[in-house]
Amino acid sequence: MSGLAPKAALRFAPPGGRPSDSVLPYFNLELPTSEGVIVAVGWPGQWAATFSRDDAAGLRVRAGQELTHFVLRPGEEVRTPLIVLQFWKGDSVRAQNVWRRWMLAHNLPRPGGKLPPAQMAACSSHQFGEMIHADGESQKLFVDRYLEEGIKLDYWWMDAGWYVNETGWPNTGTWEVDTKRFRGGLRAITDHAHAKGVKSIVWFEPERVTPGTWLYDTHPEWLLGRDGEQKLLDLGNADARQWLTDHVDKLINEQGIDLYRNDFNIDPLGFWRGADAADRQGLTEIRYVEGFLAYWDELRRRHPNMLIDTCASGGRRNDLETLRRSVPLLRSDYIIEPVGQQLHTYGIASWIPFYGTGLNSTDPYVFRSQMCPHLIGCYDVRLRDLDYPQLRRLYQQWRQVADCYFGDYYPLTPYNAGNDVWMAWQFDRPEQGDGLVQVFRRADSVYESARLRLRGLDPDATYTVTDLDANAPQQTNGQELMGKGLRVTPENQPAALLISYKRTE
Repeated sequence: MSGLAPKAALRFAPPGGRPSDSVLPYFNLELPTSEGVIVAVGWPGQWAATFSRDDAAGLRVRAGQELTHFVLRPGEEVRTPLIVLQFWKGDSVRAQNVWRRWMLAHNLPRPGGKLPPAQMAACSSHQFGEMIHADGESQKLFVDRYLEEGIKLDYWWMDAGWYVNETGWPNTGTWEVDTKRFRGGLRAITDHAHAKGVKSIVWFEPERVTPGTWLYDTHPEWLLGRDGEQKLLDLGNADARQWLTDHVDKLINEQGIDLYRNDFNIDPLGFWRGADAADRQGLTEIRYVEGFLAYWDELRRRHPNMLIDTCASGGRRNDLETLRRSVPLLRSDYIIEPVGQQLHTYGIASWIPFYGTGLNSTDPYVFRSQMCPHLIGCYDVRLRDLDYPQLRRLYQQWRQVADCYFGDYYPLTPYNAGNDVWMAWQFDRPEQGDGLVQVFRRADSVYESARLRLRGLDPDATYTVTDLDANAPQQTNGQELMGKGLRVTPENQPAALLISYKRTE
C-alpha cells in the first residue's frame, strides 16, 4: 500500500508491452473518508496509469494506452482500452469481494456455459525439462502412473517442445508435430488420456517467430522486426491472423486438444513502435491488440467448450480483456518455493478468482503453500518410492475444500515476506455456509499460537470447525469466530494448517 502526498504523483506502466509484467493493471484507491474506487485497465498492450494530487483538481487519475499520436484516414476506426471503475464505501476488503463476485459472474470464461471447476493437471516438463526429448510412450506412462497412484487428473499437460524445432523449445515458428519423437502425433497421447477420462492441455507460442522456421522463411511480410533476429507475428495483419486461426484450429481438431495454452515470451513494444510512422504512433499496437482479441474470440467461437490458458513468461498478460477470454493456469514462472507461493496467493486472490501453480511435494507445508484452484502436478511418478499415501491424503484434502476458492476472500494477517511471521487467509461461501482457512507458521517464527478473527460469517449461526489433519470437529458460533477469533496452535515449525468450517443447518 502506497500513500500519495500533496502535489505528488505515482505512475505505473509495464516495461515492454505485456500488461502485467512487473506491475498489475488493477488498483484500489482508498480515500481518508472510508471510501474509494477500484480502477482496472483492460488492455493487452502497453498501458500507463498516473495518480496525482494538485491544488486545482484534487485527486486525478489518468489511465489508458501509454502512447498515442496519430491521424485516422477516412473510414478508419480504432478501439481504445477498457477502463473499469468500481466506486465503494466502507471496507476496502468488501470492495475487493464485490470485484471478485463481478469477475466470477460476468468475466471468467464459461466453457459450455459453466464456470470452470477446481482442476488437477500434471506435466512432465515443468520439473524435469524433458518435453523436447520425450516421446509419446513416455507421456502415456506419466498419465498411467498418476492414475495408478490414485491421483485423478483432469488434464494431462504437454508443454513446450512438441513441434518441429532444430535447436530446442525456444525455436518457434514451425507449428507442426514432430512425428519423429511423437509417432502417431499428439493424437496418440490424447486418445490414450481420453480413454482414461483425462483431457489434454497443449502449449503454443505463436506470436514469437525465430529464424529458420516455416513462418520466418515463408511469410516475412507477416512479421515485425529485423532480419536475422526473432520477430513478432503481426496479429494486426488480417492474412496472418486468418492463417494462424485456421492452422491452430486444425491442430486442435486433428490432435484432440481440449485446452489451448498460449505463451508469450517476448516483449512486443519495440516491434510495435518500430513499425509506426511519426503521424501514426500507437496504431500498430492497437491493430495488434484488436487482432489478438479477435483470434481468441474466433477460437472460442469454434470451440465453445474449450478453456484458454494465458501465459506470458508466467503471468505477464493478465489484464481484464485477456482474462475475459482465458485463465492463468501458471500464475508465475516462479513456482515451488513455499513462501513465494503463499505471497502469490495472498495478492492475486483479491483480483483474479481462478489461477494455478506447480505442485511438487508431499510435505504438508510445501503442498498447502502451493494449493490453488488449479494445480499442476510436477512429480516424477516414474519413481516408486515417493510417499504416495501422503500425496493421496493431501490431494483428497484439497479436493474436499477446493470449491471454497471461488468464495469471498479475506486476508487474515498482513502481507509479509519474512520467514519469522505467520500468514493466514480465509475463503468464505456465505450462500453455502462453508469456508476454508489456511494458516502458515513460517520456519523462524517465535510464536507458538495465534488467534485469527474470521470474516463474513453469520454471528447467530453455529459452525462446525474441522482441522483436516486432526479430524476432530468442534462447534462454535459465528460471533465467537469473528470476535474472539479462531485459536490455532500447530505442533510443527514450519507448519501449515488446513481448516474447514460449515454452518450447522
